[in-house]
Amino acid sequence: MDMPIAVTDVTVDELVERARDLTRNPGRQLLGLVGAPGAGKSTVAEIIADALGPATQVVEMDGFHLSNELLTTLGRRNRKGAKDTFDAAGYVHLLRRLKEAGPDPVYAPVFDRSLDLAVAGAIAVEESCQLVITAGNYLLLDEEPWSEIRELLDEAWFLEPAEDQRMAQLVARHERFGRTRAEAQAWASTTDEPNAEIVRGSNHRADLVARLV
Repeated sequence: MDMPIAVTDVTVDELVERARDLTRNPGRQLLGLVGAPGAGKSTVAEIIADALGPATQVVEMDGFHLSNELLTTLGRRNRKGAKDTFDAAGYVHLLRRLKEAGPDPVYAPVFDRSLDLAVAGAIAVEESCQLVITAGNYLLLDEEPWSEIRELLDEAWFLEPAEDQRMAQLVARHERFGRTRAEAQAWASTTDEPNAEIVRGSNHRADLVARLV
């Protein structure tokens, strides 16, 4: 029987300082923030980046969402957010380029939630960047090509908020971007929740399983 995963209560300030410690290591560092949908990955990533300054850059997995048109063609539009609705191999390739930290900038996409689509080449990660924070659901999956990510990360933190808090944040996000409350609750429970179960099953591969206090 698997042992239960130990969850550590931490403050945001403690996470900032742990990330700052990473920047003292030689070479560019990659920090992965992982968690189920609505866990607060993007928020924590931005707080850390703001605290550490311009030598830190956020590059999110969500920039590798397949387009809505392609998802419709593939019959996956109603499952957007599932692991097979991303260009996982492309994401792994980008992380390898970021880890190499050559003299030329590396351009990365972002996901525009207001448009519900990925925008290519929206971020320039310069040679001077010491820490890349990459956030996403599936960074710790132990299946190809996702399994290649863990070896590229210098640290991986799994965010594990209280379940009622996570669901409230998730529903509120769906409402903020155009769904009615009923639609937001339905999407969170029927589309996001199966993905959340998959993500939770990978938390044993994290260096830290954290609950913000």
